[in-house]
Amino acid sequence: MTTIASGTDTLTRDALAVLQPGFTGTSAPSWLLRRLGEGLASVGLFGRNIATPAQVAALTAQLRAERDDVLVAIDEEGGDVTRLEVRTGSSFPGNHALGAVDDTALTEAVAHELGRRLAACGVNLNWAPSADINSNVDNPVIGVRSFGADTSLVARHTAAYVSGLQSAGVAACTKHFPGHGDTAVDSHHAMPRIDAELSVLESRELVPFRAAIEAGTRAVMSAHILVPALDPVHPATLSRRILTGLLREELGYDGLIVTDGMEMQAISATYGIERGSVLAIAAGADAICVGGGLSDEPTVLRLRDALVAAVRSGELPEERLADAAARVRALAAWTASTQTTPSTPSSALSSAGSAAGSDASTGVGLVAARRALKVTRGAHFAPVTEAPYVAAFTPVANIAVGDETPWGVAAELRRLLPGTETGSFTGERAGAEALAAAGSRRVVAVVRDAHRHTWMAEALDILLTARPDTVVVEMGVPQSPPRGALHIATHGAARVCGLAAAEAIAGA
Repeated sequence: MTTIASGTDTLTRDALAVLQPGFTGTSAPSWLLRRLGEGLASVGLFGRNIATPAQVAALTAQLRAERDDVLVAIDEEGGDVTRLEVRTGSSFPGNHALGAVDDTALTEAVAHELGRRLAACGVNLNWAPSADINSNVDNPVIGVRSFGADTSLVARHTAAYVSGLQSAGVAACTKHFPGHGDTAVDSHHAMPRIDAELSVLESRELVPFRAAIEAGTRAVMSAHILVPALDPVHPATLSRRILTGLLREELGYDGLIVTDGMEMQAISATYGIERGSVLAIAAGADAICVGGGLSDEPTVLRLRDALVAAVRSGELPEERLADAAARVRALAAWTASTQTTPSTPSSALSSAGSAAGSDASTGVGLVAARRALKVTRGAHFAPVTEAPYVAAFTPVANIAVGDETPWGVAAELRRLLPGTETGSFTGERAGAEALAAAGSRRVVAVVRDAHRHTWMAEALDILLTARPDTVVVEMGVPQSPPRGALHIATHGAARVCGLAAAEAIAGA
C-alpha cells in the first residue's frame, strides 16, 4: 500500500494529488519520487521519457515502487500523435483513418490493442480519444486527430474507442470538451473562440461527449477555448458553467475532469498557470495537466502552493479541492484494480509492430491503415516499377504532433523499391526545387493538408504540369479533388499509413 510521508498535512496532500506533472529523463528523478511519497498521485509521460519498451516498463515500475496506485498518463492517440513510438511513427492509424473506414468493431479492436500495449508498459491513463468534430477544414490543431466532420460518425467511433481502450484496463480521457473542432486557432499559441449558437453546439459538438459518457469514459479533458454561447467570459477549462453546470449536471458525468496542458498559451499567457490552476479546480476540474513544456520540481511546488494559498484565503473552497483529489484517487483505485504485470518488450509489442523493430505486417494497425486508403487512378496512370524520387512537402507540425516524429512514405517505399531517393521541401520555391532534385526519376509528391498551405498546392501545380505521371500522396485531411497519375489519401501520417501507401505505390 502507498505510504504518505509523515508531516504532510491533508491540504497539501490534496493539492499535490490534483496535479499531473511531467519530468525530464528516462528514469524518475528523486524529486518526483519524493513528491509521490508526499501525496502526488499522477505522472505524465511524454516523448522525452521514452527510449524502449523495456525502459518504459522499468520506469513505471520505479514509480509504483514509491506509490502502487499512481496514475501514469500519456498522450498516445496513435496516428500522428504518438509518444510511445515518437522516434519511428505509430503502428496504429489515427482517428481520421478509422473514421474513413467507418467500422466501429475495427476502431474498438485498434483501441484495445493500443491499450494492451500501454498496459504492458505500465501506463494506465491515456489522454485520448479526441472526440472533436473537424467541422472547420482549416483547423490547425485537430485535423486528422478527429474521426471526421460527421457528428454521428464521430460519436459512434468515440464510444467504440473508449470501450476498446478501457477493456484493456487503461482509462480513456475523452477530449477536448466541449469540442475543439470548429476553431482556426491552435490553443497551444492563443485562445481559440467558437461562435456557434447553443443549438448547434448541442446537436454537434456535445453529441460525441454524450456517447463517450454513455460508453463509460473514466476521464474527460477540457479545452482551452472560449465558447460565448456557453460562457462569454471564461474559457471552458476555467468555466464553472461549462465544467460543473454542463458536463456534471446537464450531461450527468461523474468521472475525472482533466485540464488540457496549463502551460499552453491560451491559459498561461492570459491567466498564468498558478491562477489558471486555481480557477480550473474552482470551476470543477479535478486534475491539472502540466508538464509538456514545464517539467520540473519548482513548477509542481508553485502549483501546489498556489492551491493551498487559495484555500487558506477562501478563494477556493477546501471541500472542492478535497472532492477533486478524491476523484483522482478513485480513478487510481480503478486502474489499480485492472492492473496487470508489465510484459516483456517482445510480448508487449509484437502484434502490431514497434519502435523495437517487431514486424507490423500482421497487426491490426496495418490492417486498419490499408482499409483506410482511398486510391484514385488518373488519366496518366502508369505503375511505378522503378525506384522513384519522393518529394516530401513538409509543413510546420503543430505542437500536439511534434516535429520529432518521422512521417511520409520514403522509408517504407525504399524497402519495396530499393534505390528510392527523397528530399524535403517547403516554401514558395518548393515545387521547382523538387522538380530539379528529381531529375529523370518518377516523382512521388507527399503532402499533408495541402488545402491549408498555398505554397504546397502551388508546388503540386508545378510538378503536375511538368510531370503528369506524378504520384500524389495526401497524408492529412483530403479536401481537394484527387490529382496526379495516382492519388492516395491515407487519412493520416502514422508509420503504418506510410507503409500502406508504399504498398499501393509499388503494387504490392
